[in-house]
Amino acid sequence: MKFRMAMRVVLFLTLTGLCVTGFKVMDTPSCSCASRNLALGATAVQSSTYPQAGAQNAVDGNMNSIWGVGTCSHTNEDRDPWWRVDLGKVYKVNRVSITNRGDCCAERINGAQIRIGNSLENNGNNNELAATVESMSPGETKTFQFQPIKGRYVNIFIPGRNEYLTLCEVEVFAD
Repeated sequence: MKFRMAMRVVLFLTLTGLCVTGFKVMDTPSCSCASRNLALGATAVQSSTYPQAGAQNAVDGNMNSIWGVGTCSHTNEDRDPWWRVDLGKVYKVNRVSITNRGDCCAERINGAQIRIGNSLENNGNNNELAATVESMSPGETKTFQFQPIKGRYVNIFIPGRNEYLTLCEVEVFAD
C-alpha cells in the first residue's frame, strides 16, 4: 500500500514538472528530464527466473535490499547469468546505479559487467562494456559513471561462471 502511494506521488510530481530521481524529488532549475531514471517501469528480462523474483522487480522503484520482501530480481544458478532492461529508444547513457542484495550473498555481484548498446546478439551481452562491478557491500547502492554510450539496452552480466544474479534495483541515467 505504501509503495502504491509512493508511486502515485512520483507520478504526480513528474506530471507537474518536478524532476524525480528514484524517489528523491528535486525542484531545482538545473534538474531536467535527462536526470530521471530511464529504467523505472521499463521492460526487463533475465536469463532465468528464481520463483517470485522476476526481472521487473529490479525496475519497480523500490530499493529494499532484502530479497524475501519480494522487490529484487533473482535468476537461477545459471552459467553466465544476465539481466536486461529495454529503455524503449536509444539514449546516451552515462550512469547506472545498482542496489545489491542486503540479507546475504553480496559477493555474487562481484565481476558483473554493465553493458550498453543496441544489439540483442548473445542476449545483449556483447554490447559495449561500460563498467565492471569489483565488489559491493550488502545492501549497497553503487553508481557507476562513464563516458556516454549510445544504446537502448542495458545489461548486467556475470561472465565465466555459474552464479545467481540478484538485483534489488537498477537505475539508468543519460545526458
